[in-house]
Amino acid sequence: MAEGSLMFSQHLKKETVVSLINTIGELNQLQDVDMILDSTLREARLLANADAGSIFLLRNGRLEFRHVQNDTLFGPKGAGVFQYSTETLPVSSKSIVGYAALTKQMVSIDDAYRTSPDLPCRFNSSFDEMNGYHTASILAVPLISKNQSLVGVMQLLNAKDRKGRTRVFSESVKTLVPIFTNNAAAIIERSILNRELILRMAKMAELHDPEETGTHVERVSAFCAEIYQRWAENRNLPAWEIRRFRDLISQAAMLHDAGKVGIPDAVLKKPGPLTEEEFELIKQHTVYGAELFSNISSELDQVTHDIMLHHHERWNGQGYPGRLEPSGNRRPLTGEEIPLPARITALADVFDALASKRCYKEPWDVKDIYTEIKANSGYYFDPELVETFFQITDILEAIQRKFR
Repeated sequence: MAEGSLMFSQHLKKETVVSLINTIGELNQLQDVDMILDSTLREARLLANADAGSIFLLRNGRLEFRHVQNDTLFGPKGAGVFQYSTETLPVSSKSIVGYAALTKQMVSIDDAYRTSPDLPCRFNSSFDEMNGYHTASILAVPLISKNQSLVGVMQLLNAKDRKGRTRVFSESVKTLVPIFTNNAAAIIERSILNRELILRMAKMAELHDPEETGTHVERVSAFCAEIYQRWAENRNLPAWEIRRFRDLISQAAMLHDAGKVGIPDAVLKKPGPLTEEEFELIKQHTVYGAELFSNISSELDQVTHDIMLHHHERWNGQGYPGRLEPSGNRRPLTGEEIPLPARITALADVFDALASKRCYKEPWDVKDIYTEIKANSGYYFDPELVETFFQITDILEAIQRKFR
């Protein structure tokens, strides 16, 4: 029996290693940092059979909360507003996550409320108290890149046995999870650099247009991702398809106004009303942006091109720039002729513009914004997307708070 058990254990380990390799390969197919964090945390929780988990990323010397999952509290639909918490922690021995970051060593705790006196860190029970949750076992694993630099910390909570009872994290899990996270850390680090590159491209427009800011494009990106996800869930699209397209639109939407680099400063920075000729110049930013992605070599290029060119189209056909006909004239696009990513971005962009201070206006009150969006359903915006928008206003407002 002992020999048979050993052979089963070796087979199981081999199957697990093959699964880890396949998972890492799948992670490499994603580009957006938020989707990579979501998939990384989900796979780590499956590997450890953990009820919950979170990821903090190192930014400006502090650990910034970036992702959370909790089957007991949130279920499979996701964390909603909790996903956009603004919490940060110091890299120090005061917290479990901070201590794992400080030492670059895994921290395993069997009972959060009875931590060993040998550990300098202590469990913060405020989340449990606010949400009626009970944390027992904890595994905090530093995310270390290939050059040994700290990317962040993943925290897994409440390992489960086959009957769903909370237990401690097993020794095999403590061995396998760091192997997975060390490989995932390199992918996360690459995705962070990729997002920074996209943000730098977006900031080229900011140099010309004082109304465009890094937080504006991050808000629009997050709005688009959340609106798309709820729209897709409402249509019962497959989970893998939702993850794949959310990955694309969240990146592409950040570049929606990058074409403004081609518009003269005198027009972009004009504080007063624009003349008809000046407004025609402004409209050209959609065409200039799309030309940056005219040589389409990937689906991301296609989605970015569609958003740049068509995010000012209107559902009723009164937007711009329309479609260029062989005659040289442009034909207005209406309804579902407008690519879905552009329809989503149009709604997200207007929502953020109304909620933001501009040189010519103060931010609108949220009730007035919602009234305006409802009034333009079927005129400016896709009615189905407007309906989706109002299903997640709590999440959208949490995004506004996070990216002020």
